[in-house]
Amino acid sequence: MVIIGVVPSRAARALDAFEIQVYDGTANPAGAPGLELHVNDVVRGSTTATPPELAPNHQAHFTLEPSYGVTDFWELGAYLQTALRADGTFDFAGIKARSKLVTRPSWSTTRRLGLNVEVSNVPARYEAERWGLELRPIVAQDLGRFSVVVNPIVGVPLTGGAATFEPAAEVLFAWPRLASLGLEYYADLGDMTGFSRVRDQKHYLFEVANLLRVRSFELNVGVGEGLTPSSNPFVAKLILGYQFDAGSR
Repeated sequence: MVIIGVVPSRAARALDAFEIQVYDGTANPAGAPGLELHVNDVVRGSTTATPPELAPNHQAHFTLEPSYGVTDFWELGAYLQTALRADGTFDFAGIKARSKLVTRPSWSTTRRLGLNVEVSNVPARYEAERWGLELRPIVAQDLGRFSVVVNPIVGVPLTGGAATFEPAAEVLFAWPRLASLGLEYYADLGDMTGFSRVRDQKHYLFEVANLLRVRSFELNVGVGEGLTPSSNPFVAKLILGYQFDAGSR
């Protein structure tokens, strides 16, 4: 299966090259470890980039994401990133660390709130600013078989430059204990001090499917289209994950 991701042209990006995901406000139970594999590939992308970054066309990205539930409302995680470049070179592509706080499961059965804070150190050939901070608020609402999630993300380059606004959202329709289908949306509107022209903004729409049948197992697949000239034209993604029981080794 071919999957995709998009390499950003700067530290803040509409679509993370190594993790294409909307956070739904859930976390690992206290004491429970988890592991995800993100596989992304730029099927059709830009063939040029501003040095030192590499052009994203035909790049594939492989990321391991271990996580651990410290409490029932606090989860820690990390990203170990690699890239397969268009010339066949397999490359180290940086690390990220995150801390996610969410509302307790007992707070509401249909609504979830949260905040994910992420610090990244990525080689300049993949993100020119190298050091970055992401603040990701999470708002999720279940409406019967439908669920709606919004992540109004703020990206902050730690080596200078303006913060950017990068909203993401998801709408899903679920067949309980079987599968869900829906849409995911990602955007980069530009600097928060003054948004970019629409043609210079990045906007993506993904059609996605999730397997819900197997307990503790996660399967998310999707294909996405760039909606503006600055976006890569065609992207796709795969996430495989497993949540272990609390106290498992």
